[in-house]
Amino acid sequence: MYSYMEGIVTEVNVNSIVLEVSGIGYNIFVSNPYQFETGNKYKIYLYNYIREDENSLYGFKTKEEKELFLRLINVKGLGPKVASNFFATGSVSGIVDAIERQNLIYLTKFPKVGDKLARQIILDLKGKLVKTDENVNSNSELVSVLENLGYKTPDIKRVLPNIDVSAPLETQIKEALKLMLK
Repeated sequence: MYSYMEGIVTEVNVNSIVLEVSGIGYNIFVSNPYQFETGNKYKIYLYNYIREDENSLYGFKTKEEKELFLRLINVKGLGPKVASNFFATGSVSGIVDAIERQNLIYLTKFPKVGDKLARQIILDLKGKLVKTDENVNSNSELVSVLENLGYKTPDIKRVLPNIDVSAPLETQIKEALKLMLK
């Protein structure tokens, strides 16, 4: 699993960029490729989407965009291509605000998001995106992995205090999974 890559953009395409890292060019799908300039160095946060017939990298300029993307793709009927479109014209705060305020007009302005899908997004994510002191954890990657594995927020909060945050992410995941089974 990739967290991020740092490299030089060598190509800007219609819906992707090529990021060269140690002599290897990675094709990364991004919401707005024209925000990147060829020849400049960037740190891109990544999501590796693997299915039977597809292995794609989706990239984001900020960690917050990636975290919101991970939440969006867990909504029934919303895949990574459609979720990526949210960041072409919308900001993280604008998208979260629209979900919290149940703003269907804002959500349906994104390509391939109709009234039914917008309502599903609100149903699945309302109240889960606003950060409070009790659900902010220094290791949001661990929380994201556990959520993607299907664990519920109360169960995750229960095991987080027992995880060594200085350990590598893989070790933290193993510890968390052991604690989830107890």
